[in-house]
Parts: sequence; structure tokens; C-alpha cells
Amino acid sequence: MIRCLVVDDEPLALHILEDYISKIPFLQLVKATTNPIEALTLVQTGDVDLVFLDVQMPELTGIQFLKISNGRAKVILTTAYPQYALEGYELDVVDYLLKPIAFDRFFKSVQKAQTIIQPVAKTVAAEPVQQDDFSTDFIFVKTEHKIQKVYLHDILFIEGLKDYISIFTTAERIITLQGMKKMEDALPERHFVRVHKSYIVALNKIDSIERSRIQIGEKIIPVGDTYRDEFFRIIEDKNI
Repeated sequence: MIRCLVVDDEPLALHILEDYISKIPFLQLVKATTNPIEALTLVQTGDVDLVFLDVQMPELTGIQFLKISNGRAKVILTTAYPQYALEGYELDVVDYLLKPIAFDRFFKSVQKAQTIIQPVAKTVAAEPVQQDDFSTDFIFVKTEHKIQKVYLHDILFIEGLKDYISIFTTAERIITLQGMKKMEDALPERHFVRVHKSYIVALNKIDSIERSRIQIGEKIIPVGDTYRDEFFRIIEDKNI
């Protein structure tokens, strides 16, 4: 868990960030306060990993806070004034969130913080699963409001949509902010194959193949030129 502290002189801003933090499983809220002096004391005791820090506060500005805390915790600046961004980055902040803060932007920011604070932690699809227990293997994927477990044997196919991917399972469609390459690397090769720049398919869910088209249920998936030879080599190995 990443221990979080929110510092802002506006109660509404505190409430919004408290709500956002509560939706991220790997974040733990230590304190939300309008008092930067109280917050600085918490940081100096070493009880905080990440601070969401407002820039403009009456007793102590965010920039002053950064200089005094001397890197004891990672900081994400939150402010309505973009002119402070450059100075914040010069002081090695993790990110800079411009108010009003949207949840998707907040989520990207804490993902970035996680890679810095917990570099050895395995996030969604970061490590290939073992190939021997396909019926019980699973991955965790980050959706908008939670981290969701997905059993590999339930996956029909995966479709890339620009910055997002859709995982189609036997029960539902799951949308997650991930790249196709990262997902491809995480899935066992003996069960999943990339057939197109926008598609990964589960081999055991293929109903039929006609020319360069795969049918899974009612979905027709094209086989791209780049992937055709490798795909048909795999299919040939399974022919009888």
C-alpha cells in the first residue's frame, strides 16, 4: 500500500481527492488536512509515501513545503495555476494535476507514482503467468474504478482501441487503460496469439478459420499480414 497525505486549504478539494483515493486499491489515506504545518510534521516522521499538495496555501505554500520536506515523500502538486508547473518539476515532483482534477488524469498520476515508489511491485499484466495451470490462472486489470481479476480461461479475445483495450470474456467486456504489447507479453503463448495489430485471440475459443478470418462466437476477427505466417504455423501444429 502507498500511504497518502492530502494537503489543501479548500475542503471541497480535500473531499474530491479523498474520494478518488478510496477508489484505488493500492492507495491508503493517512490524513487529509487543510493545515500544511500538520502535514509537514507527518511527512517528517516518515509515515507518508505520497503527498497530494496544493500550491497556494496561506500559512505555507506548496513550493515552500517541498523545499522544507527535502524529499522525504514523493509529491503530486495540485493547483488551479499552471505557472507553478516548471518550478515544481525542478523540485522533482512526481506529477502536476491542474484543477478541476478528472479521475482518469488522477489515475494516470498515481500509476506513475506507483512505479517510482514501488518499482518492484507487479501491476496489471506485468508478469507472464505460469502456463501449467490455465484453468486457475488469472491476471488483474485496472478499470476506471477498481482492479479486477480476470481468469484466463474466460477470455475470448482482446481488442485494442487506441490507448485502451477491451477484454471480451464469456461473461462481460472489460475496458482497461493498457497497451496491446504489455497485455500480449503477459499472456501465455501456448493459449493466446496476436493475430492483428488490434487483436489477440484465445486459441481454445476459436470456432473456425476461413482464409484470413477467425470466428469466435459471432465475432469475425481479421488476421493481419504481419501476423499471418506465425498464426498459421501455430494452427498447423495443432492440426490432425
